[in-house]
Amino acid sequence: MNLIRKFGHTGTSQAAIGLGCMGMSEFYGETDDAQSLAVLHRAMELGVTLFDTADMYGDGHNEVLLGRFLKEVTGTPFIATKFGIRRDKEDGTQAYQRVIDNSPAYIRTACEASLKRLGVEAIDLYYMHRYSPDYALEEAIGTLSRLVEEGKVKAIGLSEVSADTLRRAHAIHPVSAVQTEYSLQTRDVEAEVLPACLELGIALVAYSPLGRGMLSGQITSREALAEDDFRRLSPRFEENALKQNVARLDVLKSIAAAHEANPAQIALAWVLHQGQGVFAIPGTKRVSYLEANVAAAEIALTADDLARLDQAFAPGTVQGARYPEAGLKTVNT
Repeated sequence: MNLIRKFGHTGTSQAAIGLGCMGMSEFYGETDDAQSLAVLHRAMELGVTLFDTADMYGDGHNEVLLGRFLKEVTGTPFIATKFGIRRDKEDGTQAYQRVIDNSPAYIRTACEASLKRLGVEAIDLYYMHRYSPDYALEEAIGTLSRLVEEGKVKAIGLSEVSADTLRRAHAIHPVSAVQTEYSLQTRDVEAEVLPACLELGIALVAYSPLGRGMLSGQITSREALAEDDFRRLSPRFEENALKQNVARLDVLKSIAAAHEANPAQIALAWVLHQGQGVFAIPGTKRVSYLEANVAAAEIALTADDLARLDQAFAPGTVQGARYPEAGLKTVNT
């Protein structure tokens, strides 16, 4: 059974394990809409309530896919989408030729486009995908606040921001959630961002909680990745770094065996143990992986399990950065 938790300042409660939908449109090899829709429907059957997308995933394709799902489904899934990354349509799926745009005019244009693609009257949670100091935070958050007043957005969120930016934004308008990469391999948010979220009652939504698949233990070589797979650009997945990182999974596998679970399930359970305001949105295009991920919510790790994992995956010990240099410039802003 999926854990239900208060979801920030949205006035709602959501299942602790949601579904990241990005890979259904690009970045991780071939896509299949029919297969993805099957996963989305199965997620609802399993009690998943939080579905995460963005306008730049597949250049709008992912929101259109979610729009199809919303027309077919019975129930009220909670949809989170994002704005702020404008891509050069000729850059392909892997390059970082993109611009961060937090201008009031663009926020409104992006919001209207997302509403149309999703086929909804209001976005449940609207994230600023990335924040650029080139724009006045007060103007950007003020625009989002007015979209809330107008009924086009129900709650606002931020993604990959510093604790200082979060506090400044929250003082202008309540921030309901912060989305950031968080896993056993990526723990820098524990220093300032996570404590700020817990203090302010803001949900922390962990994307890539499985280390982009590495924590599953199933990726042992770059050769297993498709030629257009985003991870081929990641320093963490360079051959030498990958070998060292995979070699560190023994403790994770040992704990998984003791719980009669798989390593990915233990990695997800660890994320959920980091606080009642923490959520995870692992992405998948396969029903079997989805079912295993959701089942991770039932795993209760012991104090010894947590201590062993903390030691084995101490902050800063993973080899390789999580993004190429261009991508790192737009995180923790």
